[in-house]
Amino acid sequence: MDRFDRACARIRDQQDCWLVTGVAGFIGSNLLEALLAMNQQVVGLDNFSTGSPDNLEQVRSAVSPNTWPNFRFIEGDIRDLETCREAVAGVDHVLHQAALGSVPRSIADPIGTNQANVDGFLNMLVATRDEGVNRFVYAASSSTYGDHPDLPKVEHNIGNPLSPYAVTKYVNELYAEVFSRSYGLPSLGLRYFNIFGPRQDPNGAYAAVIPRWIAAMVEGEPAQIYGDGETSRDFCYIQNAVQANLLAATAENEDALDQVYNVAVGSRTSLNELYQLIRGELQALIPGLDPPPPEYTEFRPGDVRHSLADIQKAKTLLGYEPSHSIAEGMKESVRWYAKRLLPN
Repeated sequence: MDRFDRACARIRDQQDCWLVTGVAGFIGSNLLEALLAMNQQVVGLDNFSTGSPDNLEQVRSAVSPNTWPNFRFIEGDIRDLETCREAVAGVDHVLHQAALGSVPRSIADPIGTNQANVDGFLNMLVATRDEGVNRFVYAASSSTYGDHPDLPKVEHNIGNPLSPYAVTKYVNELYAEVFSRSYGLPSLGLRYFNIFGPRQDPNGAYAAVIPRWIAAMVEGEPAQIYGDGETSRDFCYIQNAVQANLLAATAENEDALDQVYNVAVGSRTSLNELYQLIRGELQALIPGLDPPPPEYTEFRPGDVRHSLADIQKAKTLLGYEPSHSIAEGMKESVRWYAKRLLPN
């Protein structure tokens, strides 16, 4: 039995109460599903600014009817301190996922990004501290590495931020560190590297690249690639991120606390390679599908050229071992999206 299996066994035995902020979002709803499947009590907080009620309905359909009543939903905003206090009351662990993501969104609206990602984050820290919650696990970001040129990215070496979004996520790490030193609040930050999978939004101006391309190919439209397609990322399937959150929330090693961790696979895929991977999976699933060639456009401001994570720290201190490669995760993701995009 590996460390994740042991962590899941402890979670099932303890039957704690968890708060998941951003619970109606992509990552939050997958965390909710995993926790309810382990018969946990879950409080969820979301204002539906980027999350969707449909995500919650999908979780309801996926879990046992006996476990869904273990979920209590609060529709509210982390920018309101009293709402945060209500959400953390009586919980044992906080998994803070709520944020306004997207580099382009932050460039277009830096004030809104700061209000959600910095003001809201600080509210959550204060509420968690005052409630005396056992553990605060939060969504950090690989954008924190900024213009640091080295690959792979190692947690203690960061560069200058390239977007307002990156600034806010770095500020989160600074605040978490200060709250640990000043108030003794244990926290762990998870620097997500391009998480993808079911329930990621394929629509809207700031939709993530993988669901957006899947939707375009199914509909016979060209996928849009920013730059020459040789930009590369460490794409990480959602179940790897769920694993990292649960390991962080239950870590017993004192050295693992008050740290930030890369959450990724540790391999690099170019956008051109990603396009071919998605195309191949769709063609295997949908006979006769022949997506048009991608359209290349200018690089987006604020984007880094290459990203690759060193995940040794998470492996050593948390016991993190990615369960899905990009190919394994893409097979599941394409199947999930195709089922919803294709007519019956």
